[in-house]
Amino acid sequence: MNDALVAALVEVERHVGRSGWDQPARLFALVRTVDLIASEPGLAEHLSASPVDGLSSIEQEEFTAGADLGETLAGIAWPPAVHGCALAIERLFLPAGLEADLPADPDRAAEVVAGHPARLELRLVVGATRDGGGHGLARLRRGEELIAGDDLAPGLLAALSRTLD
Repeated sequence: MNDALVAALVEVERHVGRSGWDQPARLFALVRTVDLIASEPGLAEHLSASPVDGLSSIEQEEFTAGADLGETLAGIAWPPAVHGCALAIERLFLPAGLEADLPADPDRAAEVVAGHPARLELRLVVGATRDGGGHGLARLRRGEELIAGDDLAPGLLAALSRTLD
């Protein structure tokens, strides 16, 4: 696990969390803090609390996920100065055992999950780095605890990693 990546993802989750829930997907470039200070010296004071060997996040405010997040991510290629990227998304899901009753049609299944009284709401922040690192964080809407893991969202992690190729 890359400590700099995990720290950057925690900061992204906090940043996104300050805006509350029911947000669209948000994309962030992750750049080495030392490189960011070198290219933008005016940010040195703002970044003084950040470890110089860490990663700083830069939100891509023009990002929209579109109808198919996978297709949207497949169209992204980061410049070499970007060391990694992170995506914050919100998802609905059902507790284990309840998903067996979902319809096969994805659109209909999404409707059923959205209206189900036992649904859980989750904010997921996943990040990948050019050196093959990857990690994910999740927070339930009704919880304070962050869930973390390298294999939290493998499909999303793979899609983000491909944007760095």
